Amino acid sequence: QVQLVEFGGGLVQAGESLRLSCAASVSIFSMNAMGWYRQAPGKQRELVATITSAGTRNYADSVKGRFTISRDNAKNTVYLQMDSLKPEDTAVYYCNADMVLGYDIWGQGTQVTVSS
Repeated sequence: QVQLVEFGGGLVQAGESLRLSCAASVSIFSMNAMGWYRQAPGKQRELVATITSAGTRNYADSVKGRFTISRDNAKNTVYLQMDSLKPEDTAVYYCNADMVLGYDIWGQGTQVTVSS
């Protein structure tokens, strides 16, 4: 069974940084892409950032210039470096993997809270 495990969330003040990690139990080469989504209370889950197997990165407009997605293929891990955090970034962040075999996998979520 393929699993994704996220960690690195926490409570920070506005303007500070946080790095999220998502470790997969299988090779990243088994995936078309990996990404991060987030969901705030009462809101839809939204795309934050993705990275394809070719290394192409996409970001939500709200995080461009502040967040950076990267990967370490040897560690089967994708990261989300979050700088200049804002209170509106507060949400549960979920790791996602789009598998080559035709299905998606979701991590358990990690809470990010940014105070004013």
